[in-house]
Amino acid sequence: MNLINNDAVASAWDKPSALEGFTVGGLASHLGGQLFSVQFALTREQPETEAIPITGHYERAAWVGADLDAEVNVKIRKNGEDRAHEGPEQLRSDMAQALATVTELLPQQPVERTAPVPAGPWALTLDDFLITRMMEIAVHSDDLACSVRLETPDLPSNVLDPVLSLLTKLSVARHGQAAVLRALTRAERAPSTITAF
Repeated sequence: MNLINNDAVASAWDKPSALEGFTVGGLASHLGGQLFSVQFALTREQPETEAIPITGHYERAAWVGADLDAEVNVKIRKNGEDRAHEGPEQLRSDMAQALATVTELLPQQPVERTAPVPAGPWALTLDDFLITRMMEIAVHSDDLACSVRLETPDLPSNVLDPVLSLLTKLSVARHGQAAVLRALTRAERAPSTITAF
């Protein structure tokens, strides 16, 4: 939220971002959309479908591994750009309202609560759903900061730790244990990439 409130973001709103196809405003709106997703999940009836594992979510999500011009990615960018047309002040106002709602409702949720996911017709446990949103916030905060030449904000450990755990699991699933271990410990044998997506 602090990053989106930075004047540098509003000043560069209509300029290209660090992510191809997104303006700064579109990217900021996509970042803000993660909070709106949580608000949506908490204000709707619990899904009737059984929750799947968090790694299964990324195995099913159409955007994972899809080309930049794939329909799912075009739709993601369009949603961000459409909201960006309302301007930075409206986004900030909407996010403040969403944050107030989430702050009120989240502590009231039962442990067994599940949540719908934007990517498809399945559900996650609420805890897993929140980790997916934190991951999106972590990654796109870096994207947005780079877009406007700001320092990427540090995340508190209660956010960073589950995000890194998720990304590590996804990286191992994609590249194998040895590749990830080598990338983290053996520069001489490290693969060229261990990206999770």
